[in-house]
Amino acid sequence: MKKGLFAVAVALVFGLSTTTVCFAAKKVKCTVEEVKCDKVIMVCEKPEKFKVGDKLKVAPAKKKAAVEGC
Repeated sequence: MKKGLFAVAVALVFGLSTTTVCFAAKKVKCTVEEVKCDKVIMVCEKPEKFKVGDKLKVAPAKKKAAVEGC
């Protein structure tokens, strides 16, 4: 019984910590300034949220589709 409660508590803490990091990371907007071979230089609104060596997942901006009328 105690092992089961401990496992649930650990899973809950892990889940809450990872969702907090994910939501915090999505709030930074950057623009690409330069592309050289395999390096991309970006300028971000809040650079203090990053450290040297951080791994980032960058998604291209989505283009809005045109709305067609009658």
